[in-house]
Amino acid sequence: MARQHPEEPTLVELTIEEVKAMGKQGMAHPSTRPVLTGGAIGAVAGIVLPVVSWPVGLFAGAAIALISRVRR
Repeated sequence: MARQHPEEPTLVELTIEEVKAMGKQGMAHPSTRPVLTGGAIGAVAGIVLPVVSWPVGLFAGAAIALISRVRR
């Protein structure tokens, strides 16, 4: 496993900062719409799939969209 330099933020730190920025800027933030879209897609998938409920799909879809935005 490669070690990170101490000055490099972790994925968790980057994600927390992104969520804070989205909370402050609202719909003006560039990540807000993709994360909301991911959540909506996840919720629809949760409704369609009998194994997953819509709240789980909503959370999973939003989380996947958020992580993909942060990793860029």
